[in-house]
Amino acid sequence: MEFPRFLAVSSLLLCSFPLLGKEGNVLLDTKSMDTLALPELSDGAPAAGKLVSATPTEYEGTQVYHLLYLPVSWNSEGERLPIIFEYTGNYFPRSGSTGEVKDAALGYGLSGGEFIWVSLPYIKHGGQQNEVTWWGDVGLTVNYAKVNVPRIVSEFHADPNAVILCGFSRGAIGVNFIGLHDDEIASLWTAFISHDHFDGVKAWTKTDWGSPLASYQAGAIERLKRIGGRPYLVSQNRRNYGADIFIGAHLASIDNFTFLYVDTGSVFGIFPNDWAKSPHTDRWPLLPSIHRERAWEWMNRTVGDVK
Repeated sequence: MEFPRFLAVSSLLLCSFPLLGKEGNVLLDTKSMDTLALPELSDGAPAAGKLVSATPTEYEGTQVYHLLYLPVSWNSEGERLPIIFEYTGNYFPRSGSTGEVKDAALGYGLSGGEFIWVSLPYIKHGGQQNEVTWWGDVGLTVNYAKVNVPRIVSEFHADPNAVILCGFSRGAIGVNFIGLHDDEIASLWTAFISHDHFDGVKAWTKTDWGSPLASYQAGAIERLKRIGGRPYLVSQNRRNYGADIFIGAHLASIDNFTFLYVDTGSVFGIFPNDWAKSPHTDRWPLLPSIHRERAWEWMNRTVGDVK
């Protein structure tokens, strides 16, 4: 099978990749043919090899929570592992997306289960439960990350020089809309990954934040500027979405961006299947493919290079 062309705007993928990251941790085996199984949600306290839900002290007594996965290799006194934070897609049954943090998959797949992985919530107005469609209360959602990202990095001995933010669909927009909302939250991350959608490319006409297009894009352009040259992988299930054009039109340089076309049909075959209901899915990194190989190459290089 001839795979679709991979477009790399940066030169990252032209380099050889280190076997070890900055902190000495083993990176991803880009040639692996393993299929990844998402970890089962467990009860109890966080521990190596476990996926658990956690409610911060500020939200005790509510249904607000995030997910935390510590890889098998994690040790509270060992080498500091990279950490990947994730924002999920909307509740969208047609694609199989529930909008729930407990059903996230992208961050686990992109990190091969080898990094600390956290699925962050959007918080409903009133602060009593997670939101499954769009942002809920933007202020509460942003503040949750501001408080908990540094706390999690410190508490679980993560590498502060390898803090990646990723998102799928709603979350892909949210990488910028939430993750670059202001200078304080933007400072938390060392690299970014969006899959299927990008902040500012198109209007979201049924929302009060995503239209009219001109005002929405004005805000998105300001958020773009907060990236500040950090590595950014933009992946998309279809060609010609326009993220590269939008980004290139508003930044002086896009050398820090890498654009990846992911043909999920070549990964899964027909839809629906046991993995995904539609081509619009966050499950593609769980299966071996040229697309996962390219994403893991980017991940290795990025984690090895971030300062």
